[in-house]
Amino acid sequence: MNSSGTQSRSYDMSKRASSAAETGRRILQATLDLFMEGPLAGVTLAAVAERAGVTVQTVIRRFGDRTALINATAEYSAANVASQRDAAPAGDVRAAVGNLLEHYETTAALALKLLAEEDASPVLTRITEGGRQYHRQWCARVFAPFLEELHGADRDRRLAQFVALCDVYTWKLLRLDAGLSRDQVCVSLLEMLEPFTRRP
Repeated sequence: MNSSGTQSRSYDMSKRASSAAETGRRILQATLDLFMEGPLAGVTLAAVAERAGVTVQTVIRRFGDRTALINATAEYSAANVASQRDAAPAGDVRAAVGNLLEHYETTAALALKLLAEEDASPVLTRITEGGRQYHRQWCARVFAPFLEELHGADRDRRLAQFVALCDVYTWKLLRLDAGLSRDQVCVSLLEMLEPFTRRP
């Protein structure tokens, strides 16, 4: 086969791979959208296929059964969250709060819905527990300079305080329940964090 034939075959394979990736992304996004619109029970393979514009067999061939699809969607969502929140620098409180607010402004609705329904399904329980673990690890990394001189119960307590102050429910109380603007939520979090992040 000449070089033009090889290039053509490589292009076709690349095009198919790109198309398959886009189909997978549409299926995962359709699953997320359906969950946001109703209970988990409504997220059926047929509903997902219809929303994504594919056949049920395509969904099954790509992700397997319904449980596997939901797990894959959770991993997809968690990866998106991590790619955004992992950008927060350690030790820079203002930048960390800005990163956190950017995350909550765009994804808090999903997080709150997952938390509200976590007892309804072992799958949701597993997803929310993973979210809690990630949030704790994020706080431990971002606030590491303010934890390094603490040990034992003192460190555990301080980390728990960081976790609570940066929790999605704290954002909800300030942003949704109290009706504060995003800028005022930022000021509020910085004020609450200041006693724990004051540098000597």
